[in-house]
Amino acid sequence: MDRRLEKILRNVQKPARYTGGEYRAVVKPREQVDTRFAFCFPDTYEIGMSNLGLRILYGVLNEMDGVWCERVFAPWGDMEEAMRREGIPLYGLESGDPIAEFDIVGFSLGYEMAYTSVLNMLDLAGIPLHSEERDGRWPLIVAGGTCAYNPEPLAPFVDVFSLGEGEEVTVETVECVRRGRREGWSRRELLFHLAQIPGLYVPSLYQVTYREDGTVAAITPEPGVPALVTKRIVRDMDSAYFPVHTIVPSTEIVHDRVMLELFRGCIRGCRFCQAGYVYRPVRSKSLKTLAAQGRASCRDSGYQEMTLSSLSTSDYPPLVELCDDLLEYCRPNHVSLSLPSLRADNFSMDLMQRLQEGKKSGLTFAPEAGTQRLRDAINKDVTEEDLLQSCRTAFTGGWSGVKLYFMLGLPTETDEDVLGIAELARKVYQTWREYTPNRSRGVRITVSTSCFVPKSHTPFQWEAQNTMEEYQRKVDLLRDALRRDKSVTYNWHDPQTSFLEAVLARGDRRVAPVIEAAWRQGARLDSWSEYFSFQRWMEAFQACGVDPSFYAHRARAKDEVLPWDMISAGVRREFLWKEREQCYRSQITPNCRKQCTGCGANRLNGGVCDG
Repeated sequence: MDRRLEKILRNVQKPARYTGGEYRAVVKPREQVDTRFAFCFPDTYEIGMSNLGLRILYGVLNEMDGVWCERVFAPWGDMEEAMRREGIPLYGLESGDPIAEFDIVGFSLGYEMAYTSVLNMLDLAGIPLHSEERDGRWPLIVAGGTCAYNPEPLAPFVDVFSLGEGEEVTVETVECVRRGRREGWSRRELLFHLAQIPGLYVPSLYQVTYREDGTVAAITPEPGVPALVTKRIVRDMDSAYFPVHTIVPSTEIVHDRVMLELFRGCIRGCRFCQAGYVYRPVRSKSLKTLAAQGRASCRDSGYQEMTLSSLSTSDYPPLVELCDDLLEYCRPNHVSLSLPSLRADNFSMDLMQRLQEGKKSGLTFAPEAGTQRLRDAINKDVTEEDLLQSCRTAFTGGWSGVKLYFMLGLPTETDEDVLGIAELARKVYQTWREYTPNRSRGVRITVSTSCFVPKSHTPFQWEAQNTMEEYQRKVDLLRDALRRDKSVTYNWHDPQTSFLEAVLARGDRRVAPVIEAAWRQGARLDSWSEYFSFQRWMEAFQACGVDPSFYAHRARAKDEVLPWDMISAGVRREFLWKEREQCYRSQITPNCRKQCTGCGANRLNGGVCDG
């Protein structure tokens, strides 16, 4: 270990974040490595190491001969200050080597508020921020993740965006870089060849022009470059890589357990949910594969908790059978089994009995809206009776805590819909009174609201976000309605971060200078309240002459060219607009298991969808 690093680690919080050396971390002899990949997560160690995608790609890359993938996380403020003071550049955890010496630096983008941390990590590594400033001496900068479905706010800083699931396309990217090195390609030649790989978007090869009203006029690719980049998916989940033999952190992380991924995609079509659209089509693992992976992961890691993970876990058809199979291992080995992401319309006593095998934590449901009219408008196919029946099941089984998640500011929302949240919470309380055998412990009902953020590649990508003032008015309305309900706790999300999230989620390349200006004024780790400054961002918008309301509060026309129109998640634009029209008629679209909706995503999987 660098002596300077050893010195500063004595004086920073949680030094284990920065030391590496964990069980199962991969260290390869340098003489056997020809390509080095820095997997960067623009948040802290305990957040990044809880990310299953990081563990999957780390394993995929390190299984390649001659390739060494190392992990890099954003340092906390005290560590960053010490590194800059001592002249220590950002380094890979496995080797301690500066990542500026690597061949590829890849970022995982799961949240828009991490954008300033991407710039901060590049700067801390000593890598020029702008793609145009980097020649072949510098690492190739790649980014993927959910936020890559609108890559434009980061377009000047990233060389290549990877769309969709990375198990296969990341390997192809590495092989293309190797070939370019063998054949002596220039930086531009490498980027052109990368743009030919399905699923890779190279922003410097596309010209964007704008109209006088500020909207996008056209997105024009260079000759020989695809006009539309379509995401990549893994077709066969049973044969896909799963990190059975994975790193066991030597310090506490957020999700310190085995995470067993049941399937990708979602059979539902909630119109606000970006993940539900961009992860289509549904592809499931077999019960046999999951049971084997769950057992092997627990044995290898020694974890005492296993979580069954997917967008909507209880939509996995043989879920009860899988729980039974896993519990045969979990019971005698004292491993608890948890099932998050449960839906109110298919929560059963069978699931309840299996949940009770582990520790009894509170149950969480997400009705999203307070009235049936609005739930139908957003295609949240859950009724009030579904929710109350699930609560009856839970309370009868001895549970005494329920969390209910809602959004404020959804399209077509009225004050009646807002007040409906309070009424629904009261009905949950009455259900507890009627169906709890022993009420001596009391009940904990928590209502939480967040501000609706319109996202790309959803039916609501054309919608306007409520202003912060309107959102706060609705919060106050609901808070007053809940004030007399002593058994209900109300929490609400900060509207300022939601506003910025909307700007960045639907921004174009003109937002990039704002991100850089905010970073230069000290923005980083913006998802943490300790570091977030709304005023700093507003000053950055003003300095750059950019109106954030243009991106957040403006409804788009049907035929407007959207900044992400060169990207396809596999779902047809016509389908998304039709779903938007269904919203304004408060009409439900059946889930994929009841009826194929014709969204088009199954074409990516040879016409097959497990839904």
